[in-house]
Amino acid sequence: MNNKTIRSALFVPATRPERIPKALASGADVVIVDLEDAVQEHLKAEARNHLDAFLTDNPGARLLVRINAPGHDGQAQDIDLCQRHPGVIGVLLPKVECAEQVIRVRVCGKPVWPIIESAEGLLALPSIARAEGVERLSFGALDLGLDLGLASGTAAAERMLDQARYTILLHSRAARLAAPLDSVFPAIDNPDGLQRASQDARDMGFGGLLCIHPSQVAVVHQALMPSAQELDWAQRVLAADASGDGVFVVDGQMVDAPVVGRARRLLERAGLSA
Repeated sequence: MNNKTIRSALFVPATRPERIPKALASGADVVIVDLEDAVQEHLKAEARNHLDAFLTDNPGARLLVRINAPGHDGQAQDIDLCQRHPGVIGVLLPKVECAEQVIRVRVCGKPVWPIIESAEGLLALPSIARAEGVERLSFGALDLGLDLGLASGTAAAERMLDQARYTILLHSRAARLAAPLDSVFPAIDNPDGLQRASQDARDMGFGGLLCIHPSQVAVVHQALMPSAQELDWAQRVLAADASGDGVFVVDGQMVDAPVVGRARRLLERAGLSA
């Protein structure tokens, strides 16, 4: 399993290659060049050519690519592009509904991040998560909500989507994948809402979020950071654990192995040595 911490994965449309360097300089943990939803159908070939040219001209760049969905006429060309360029370090596969669709993409030799966007995809998660080459999972809340008939943006819809999040987290852990990424937060002009969504994702066990604008990156990173109080607690727990007493008390609470594990994770999330 690849345990690299990914807090932010920033999309940039392949139709705007001039934005790719800006995205790479945004501070996002990874950049995803999009050949799918952000590209109109009549611009698909042009977008692919733009990305091909960028990767040829910038051999040191490292990015991921969201290719077109299974069944799309251009997917084979997308896969070929990803295979040819060492700068492509992973492939996002949208609208995945079975493990066989992952296996077809795996021929490019790059890690695959399936995006779950339908009821069929949720039902097939046990096999999708364990398909060869899968590194981490994500999901598309808007597409999934549409498929399920949810009223997007309502509290009721969020309750249903949280069940999807649970399923994705469960199968990520069972298959020993890297921590999954939560769906995009579509309201670019609502940093407070993004902060709350990021904190919820953190507390649910997600590693980070998909982002659609550079301004979202810093908000996500800050929201995912443990608080100063949490870090102080974690450091004191690990200091007490170093005594080798097994079970001990910190702040009036019993501490055993699972609590020590949580303290280690908090420090790792902050980039501190545990």
